[in-house]
Amino acid sequence: MIATKEFNTEHFYTRKVEDLHLRKLRICHWDVPLYQVAQIMAKEKVSILFIGESDIEIKGFVTDITLRDKVVAARLSYEIPVGEIMDKNIIFIHKEAFLYEALLMMFQTKTRYLLVKDSGRYLGWISRNKILTEQSQGPFIFIQSVKQAMHKDELKEKWAQVPEIIHQLVSKGLKAQIINQIITTVTDAISLRIIENTIRDIGPPPANFVFFVLGSEGRAEQTLKTDQDNAIIYEDKANEHREMVRAYFLEFAEIVSASLDHVGIVFCKGGFMAKNPKWTHSLSHWKRNYESWIQESTQETVLKYATFFDCRPIYGDFSLLDSLKEFMDTQLQNPPERFFINMGANALQYEAPLTFFKNIRTFKIDGEKHFNIKKTMTPIVDLARVFALKHRIFETNTGKRIEALEEKGVFSANESQELYHAYYYLMNLRLEKQALQMIEKEEEPKNFVSINQLTKVQMATLVEIFKVIKEFQLKIKIEFTKNIF
Repeated sequence: MIATKEFNTEHFYTRKVEDLHLRKLRICHWDVPLYQVAQIMAKEKVSILFIGESDIEIKGFVTDITLRDKVVAARLSYEIPVGEIMDKNIIFIHKEAFLYEALLMMFQTKTRYLLVKDSGRYLGWISRNKILTEQSQGPFIFIQSVKQAMHKDELKEKWAQVPEIIHQLVSKGLKAQIINQIITTVTDAISLRIIENTIRDIGPPPANFVFFVLGSEGRAEQTLKTDQDNAIIYEDKANEHREMVRAYFLEFAEIVSASLDHVGIVFCKGGFMAKNPKWTHSLSHWKRNYESWIQESTQETVLKYATFFDCRPIYGDFSLLDSLKEFMDTQLQNPPERFFINMGANALQYEAPLTFFKNIRTFKIDGEKHFNIKKTMTPIVDLARVFALKHRIFETNTGKRIEALEEKGVFSANESQELYHAYYYLMNLRLEKQALQMIEKEEEPKNFVSINQLTKVQMATLVEIFKVIKEFQLKIKIEFTKNIF
């Protein structure tokens, strides 16, 4: 386990981007020749120069690394305009965002710099190193070390350290939403390194592709008990190349999945992995999958649709998944009536463990009473998803879905708040118990919570949460299944 160090989370997690000293924007026009760009950067002593008209309209940027890799290494003429080699991938964050959000965005987008925006104009920029110095040690330094790990054995050692970090964050009272994002970012970083290593070992892919994740990872709601849920979309190729392209991606998926399992992110028992030939296909094949699932609308096909609706790209050509979601959006505008009837029924599959006498329904393990906290949370995930589907909301995170549904007027402010707080109270309890299982008992994390380990306040809170879940499930019965009994 990682050597125990106290993370100074209280201060860092309440600070906002605007609290940081923003670096001044240096902007030049895109027709400025490269040698002048280098002179400006040298004179101003900056490692990044933004390209555009003003602090309202920025088209791109160049860094010292851009000049090294794209100009010097490629032996380009220093007379060509900077617009020809600038990076157009502008990433920005609002000044009122939290520092931890900025840092997570940087890790997720692989950028070292973020523009800071307010009221339609850019105020300045911040660097990843600057934010990291604000937190001399902690989970973000750990994430940085994960990103620098090169081999799967090293990644395995990093993954083994996660429970101790999560336990410290939970004990500090950090919000479950943030902890979910940290676990997800670590998992993404491990997956990206494995994918990059695999491509290096077997050669470049013969077609554009996107590797995307599903389930709790797709919703960015991972806990310490997690497995693989992923798939691949690759671009359509001419008939004579189809078998070769497919063979590459199936081999690629097999290696990636085996490496993730070696690290500790284990195989999915349900087989929802890219290594399963069912879930590695061309874009046109995936569109046929989604169309058949929605048109058939059986209990089995709506379950697949629900699983693959919670999807998020992590590597490759993200536009392939965007294209699939645009296709889904069109299909959801006029689905068969039975689609939402069966989707509603699917959302009612699990019930809150509340007895008729308003006690918690339990089962025994070694003579001790427990309840399954994952199954207790599932109704909230399911109901947020079915309402998101109905209103064509493509947010994948449960909390963000609830907020979006409130904005659309589907949930009242009070309903949204109740549901949101209920979900993250359960999530926090789940993370806390899993971390303790792994650290104190040296056991695999479980989704079972012992009633004997709960305080009276926790018991009373859970009973109230279960009442909220039951009320929302009644709402689903009325709106989707047309049945209140």
